[in-house]
Amino acid sequence: MKNEVVVIGGGLAGCEAAYQIAKEGIKVHLYEMKPIKYSPAHSNSDLAEIVCSNSFKSNALTNACGLLKEELRKMGSLLIQVADETAVPAGQALAVDREKFARRVTQIIKQEENITVVSKEITEIPQDKMVVIATGPLTSEALSQSIGKLTGKQDLYFYDAAAPLIEEDSIDKNIAFWGDRYGKGDSNYLNLPLNQVEYEAFYQALVEADVVQLHTFEKREIFEGCMPIEIMAKRGKDTLRFGPLKPVGFTDPRTGERPYALVQLRQDNTAGTIFNMVGFQTNLKFGEQKRVFSMIPGLQNAEFVKYGVMHRNTYLNAPQLLNARYQLKNCPSLFFAGQMTGVEGYVESISSGMVAGLNVVRQMRQEKPLILPEETVIGALAHYISTEKEKFQPMNANFGILPPLPQKIRDKKAKYQAYAERSLQRLEEMKKEESELF
Repeated sequence: MKNEVVVIGGGLAGCEAAYQIAKEGIKVHLYEMKPIKYSPAHSNSDLAEIVCSNSFKSNALTNACGLLKEELRKMGSLLIQVADETAVPAGQALAVDREKFARRVTQIIKQEENITVVSKEITEIPQDKMVVIATGPLTSEALSQSIGKLTGKQDLYFYDAAAPLIEEDSIDKNIAFWGDRYGKGDSNYLNLPLNQVEYEAFYQALVEADVVQLHTFEKREIFEGCMPIEIMAKRGKDTLRFGPLKPVGFTDPRTGERPYALVQLRQDNTAGTIFNMVGFQTNLKFGEQKRVFSMIPGLQNAEFVKYGVMHRNTYLNAPQLLNARYQLKNCPSLFFAGQMTGVEGYVESISSGMVAGLNVVRQMRQEKPLILPEETVIGALAHYISTEKEKFQPMNANFGILPPLPQKIRDKKAKYQAYAERSLQRLEEMKKEESELF
């Protein structure tokens, strides 16, 4: 094989994989079909475009995604570094200014001397080079067919939904108030309280609103982590009040009492001019979103920067096809990364891109593969997607996929802290072993 690698897809996973390979002195051709062609969810010509929430979730080590980010920092992840650099206020969460984030990643990737970015849609998998496919959940039809021919497996589908974005100055501050649940955090969220009458009117309008009709040939497997709010609402009148509209831990300054329900808005850019409707992923028609969401007190004059969208996501039956290196079992020159491997989430995708990229380097140098310890979240995710199971579903970072602790700890926070300490210790041990080996 030629001493160069093809990475297909310039999203989070593809950029991380390309960077990890290039910094080892190996030439990379990074193919991204934008701006020649856009998927239904993309609109920015930059690499590493974020199309859903701008939150990378919690930074706390007692949160599995927070621990995963810390592991990636210690492993030298480019994208987590840029996320830290372009962060916006979000309490304990790591949220980014999505435009600055994508612009900075694009700048670094294009300045890397070993990376050549090519604006072109790839429809056939190259046969004479090492390849990383990181085309994400919206892989083009032509490339999907090419992958299907190679794997001999049917694609699986689920649906991902994005929440609307609202102009900050169109939010009624006489109703909205700043604060975090139970007063914890830095009060970075705008909160919109609803009384029972307001909630029930909103609920009724929501469950009766028109949705975008999906194609009849598409399966309707909806991933719970991105459940559209209108579908969640149809499970029962109080479902939202125990979910994204949970009012517990808040006091309405106007009444001095806990609201009947509460909508949260999170800052979406550094300037604080755009806010995201937390938990409001939706497949409602645009006109219906304007009508129904404007019924929420404080949003009666809301200006929507971007309406929520729902789109088909494609992922592989990874346990049958991939190993813990994100490598195709029957084709050692082909790796996959990102959400099409069955990891779900921004940070999880970055993790898969790093593991795939580092193992491409090992493969080309005929060195020992890099398998991260299962006690780490990076390693546990790789193990999860590559282990046979009866029904494979995409997976977020969570402590449930890590091996149990040797001792039982009843206190949840103490237990998660113990998971974090074990993970970071195993990671340091592995890095020491690796440095001695190479």
